[in-house]
Amino acid sequence: MNAYGEPLASKIRPKTLDEFVGQEQIVGENAILRKLIDSDNLPSLIFWGPAGVGKTTLAKIIARTTKANFITFSAVKTGIKEVKEVMAQAEQNSLFKRKTVVFVDEIHRFNKSQQDAFLPYVESGAITLIGATTENPSFEVVGALLSRCRVFILKALTAENILVLLRRGIKRYEEDEKIKVKIAEDLLLKIAEFSNGDGRMAINILEMVLGSGVIKNSKLTVDEEIIEQITNRKIALFDKNGEEHFNIISAIHKSMRNSDPQAAVYWLARMLDGGEDPLYIARRLVRFASEDVGLADSNALLIANACFDACHKLGMPECGVHLAHAVVYLSLAPKSNAVYVAYNEAMDDCRKMPNLPVPMNIRNAPTKLMKKTGYGAGYQYAHDLKNKVADMQCLPDNLKSRKYYRPTNSGKEPQFAEVMKTLDALKNKKTK
Repeated sequence: MNAYGEPLASKIRPKTLDEFVGQEQIVGENAILRKLIDSDNLPSLIFWGPAGVGKTTLAKIIARTTKANFITFSAVKTGIKEVKEVMAQAEQNSLFKRKTVVFVDEIHRFNKSQQDAFLPYVESGAITLIGATTENPSFEVVGALLSRCRVFILKALTAENILVLLRRGIKRYEEDEKIKVKIAEDLLLKIAEFSNGDGRMAINILEMVLGSGVIKNSKLTVDEEIIEQITNRKIALFDKNGEEHFNIISAIHKSMRNSDPQAAVYWLARMLDGGEDPLYIARRLVRFASEDVGLADSNALLIANACFDACHKLGMPECGVHLAHAVVYLSLAPKSNAVYVAYNEAMDDCRKMPNLPVPMNIRNAPTKLMKKTGYGAGYQYAHDLKNKVADMQCLPDNLKSRKYYRPTNSGKEPQFAEVMKTLDALKNKKTK
């Protein structure tokens, strides 16, 4: 391909559903979207999925198969004025029973006003909207518009899907360049795996690889060294401000909660490799230590705090090993959410009954007047008692029987359960 030629990815873009690769769950035989496309009876749609999985290609296939007027908007190039002009024309067309399909690439980049401009025309049926987004539409598409669209989730392509595209790309390259390409199947698989489910990335890499191969006797040979030079460092799929950020921190939490140190360390590495602030991760580990480990192993909080301190003092890359230390420890620690549950239940009671009075016996009485009116009356100083526990009521009357902290059978919590049982027995004995 010359410097100004059409990209290989564009040349081999599928033009029909039969040529389309992947997404069998929505466009395979008897799948719902395929039926809708074949019947030319589409509702408004949102295609949600990662880059390079076929969202725009599907829209272009629909454009070729539908009998409607097909208009494409790019969120980075289209203003509210252009949107309103096209919507007005679509409304005129609808009066003459002519359908209009509007494809909005990267719809998550449209602001609320731009998205709202589509709403009345989607509601009236003047247009069928197809939006494509890499971001969660629950957060990026206005609710009123989203509720009127059918969301289809497109998945990352499998290595097998991408191999189909790569072979198709090689065939087209051979036809265009009148040359035979020699590349081992395991090297194609390496490109496929490197591309992380992104078909467009895979074809772009293939194009660079083919442009770097050695030509001899009308045969282009690609070896492993060329592949390694072009794929020497993968760009992590990680956006510190996007959904993947929250997906991966969630993966760390849930892997640790499930006592899986292997997965937890992997997701930690993904975040750090993507440029995440180590202090952000360290703060989440401190939270996890009390929320998911709690009194089952109080050392977890000490380890997490020490990790935070190390990250603050050292920064990356040195503190990566401290984060791994803490992540592995928290993964292997016994788990209990009893403290977390206790706190949430107490907070819930506070919100339901925000002004319950403090029992008089545990109120402070710094003045004579307060003592006269009963403040501190009946208070017993626990240190003066034999077992260091008094039979005082410390909760408000409405909550006097509440049990917030309920130890589990994990880690050291059975010991705390025994202590609480003993204390309760002492209190009950004193009240009898």
